[in-house]
Amino acid sequence: MMWEPPGLGSQNQEDEVQTRSISSVLLAVGMALSACGLSNAQTDVAASLYGDFTENSTGNGTTQSPSNAAGFLLEARHIRNPVIGYEATYAFNRANQTYRSTIPTSCPVGSGICLPTAVSADAHEVTGDWVASLRIANLKPFALAGAGILIDAPAGGQSNTNTNTNTSTSTKAVFVYGAGVDWGLLPHIGLRLQYRGNVYRAPDLTSAFSSTGAFTHTAEPMIGAYFRF
Repeated sequence: MMWEPPGLGSQNQEDEVQTRSISSVLLAVGMALSACGLSNAQTDVAASLYGDFTENSTGNGTTQSPSNAAGFLLEARHIRNPVIGYEATYAFNRANQTYRSTIPTSCPVGSGICLPTAVSADAHEVTGDWVASLRIANLKPFALAGAGILIDAPAGGQSNTNTNTNTSTSTKAVFVYGAGVDWGLLPHIGLRLQYRGNVYRAPDLTSAFSSTGAFTHTAEPMIGAYFRF
């Protein structure tokens, strides 16, 4: 039998107990974090109605004035845990544009080229977004950021503007940010209240004027409902 100095055996036992205690605590924390992630896991689809409010932009001798409109948003979302979630979205709204010259002295007399030019158009937006969320009772606040494409297409049957100039479809990159809250009403159904902001370059829809080329911002407050699987 190996001789141990007095007190060494009890010290080893204390170290072993301490190691087991630390391991137990780490295991408990890991299980808690895992349970938290599972409790926040959610896959859902949602539909929302929104108001579309876009700022005017000026540049290249042109002022561009989008009209306010109503639209709808469709979402498919999966939340893995509080910091990892993602969604795909499609949005539609009317996106009529009015173009005006900011250099009236350059307008040929009698040409009418500097008259305001209105273009009726539809906007289609497709994005992929990152989503972070946190569950608090039956509320689930969230924040999002993403990017996609915004397609502004002149309305069907509109081949010319009021200055006999051609119209064309405009496709731009769009950057999206937002925040909101899911309010659970039933086990699988709830309300979704959110605000989304879009940043993109103004669309170029008519050859009567060049696009302003400036970045513009669209605010979209919305309300909808989601169904959770």
